[in-house]
Amino acid sequence: MAQWVSLSEAVAAHVHDGDFVALEGFTHLIPFAAGHEIIRQGRRNLSLVRMTPDLIYDQLIGAGCAARLTFSWGGNPGVGSLHRFRDAVENDWPVPLSIEERSHSDLANAYVAGAANLPFAVLRAYTGSSYEQVSPHIRSVTCPFTGERLAATPSVKPDVTVIHAQKADRKGNVLLWGILGVQKEAVLAAKRSIVTVEERVESLDAPPNACILPGWVVDAVCVVPGGAAPSYAHGYYERDNAFYRQWDAVSRSREQFSAWLKQSVLETANFAEYQRVQEIWREKGALR
Repeated sequence: MAQWVSLSEAVAAHVHDGDFVALEGFTHLIPFAAGHEIIRQGRRNLSLVRMTPDLIYDQLIGAGCAARLTFSWGGNPGVGSLHRFRDAVENDWPVPLSIEERSHSDLANAYVAGAANLPFAVLRAYTGSSYEQVSPHIRSVTCPFTGERLAATPSVKPDVTVIHAQKADRKGNVLLWGILGVQKEAVLAAKRSIVTVEERVESLDAPPNACILPGWVVDAVCVVPGGAAPSYAHGYYERDNAFYRQWDAVSRSREQFSAWLKQSVLETANFAEYQRVQEIWREKGALR
C-alpha cells in the first residue's frame, strides 16, 4: 500500500546499490527530481532501463550511478547527443557502462510482459533484421497455432520503478494524463515503486477511462512540485527548452559537468533548493 513520505525517505527505502531501476516518462512527466535524489544519496552499480534515456540518465551516468543501461533510443531530444553517456561508453568515465540496445516495440512489449509476470514477450518487430545476430537476448519461437516464426525478448521486471504524475489522493491513488508512455506498465512490472506528484488532493476527479494507478500497486508517493522539470507536466507547466539547449554545452566537458553536478545537485538539499539555484542562474542566462 502507498505511503506518503518525503522523496529522500522514498529513495533511501526503495533504491539500493546494484538495483535494476526504471525511471520512465515520455516527453513529459520525466522524474528529474527523483533522479537527482538518487544521485544525492550516492547510489552505485545501478542497472538502468528506459525506453528513451535523455538528460536525467545523462546526469545519473555522469554521476557514476550506473553500471549498465538497457534502452531503445538515447539523446538530448531536439538537440543532439548525450555527452556523459557517450563518455562512459567510449572512455569508461566516470565508470564503465555496458549497454543493451533494444527497439521501442521490444521494450514496450517487455514491460507489458513484466507487468503480466511473464518471462518474455513475443513480437514481429525484428522480422528481417539482424538484431538476433548481435543480441544474445533476442531469440526466435514458433507459434504453436500458425507455425509462424516470431521474435521473443526477455520481459522487463525492475527492482524499482520511479515515475512522476500530476496528482494523487490521500490514499495514494495516482492520476496521470496527457501523453503516456509505459509508466503504468513499468510500475506494475516492478517489485517496488516510487511516484512523485505535483500535488496531493482530496479527490482525483478522474474522467472516464483515465490512467489511474491504485494505491495498492504503489509503495511510496511524494509531493514534489515541479518534479518533472525541465520536462513538462501537462496541465501544470511547460517544457524548459532553454535548459535542453544549454545542457549540450554544460555536459560536453567533464569539468563543466562536474561543476554543475556539485553546485546544482550534490550541494542542494532537495529539489526545491535545486530549483532556486537554477532560477538564479536562469536569470543570468546560463545554467549553474
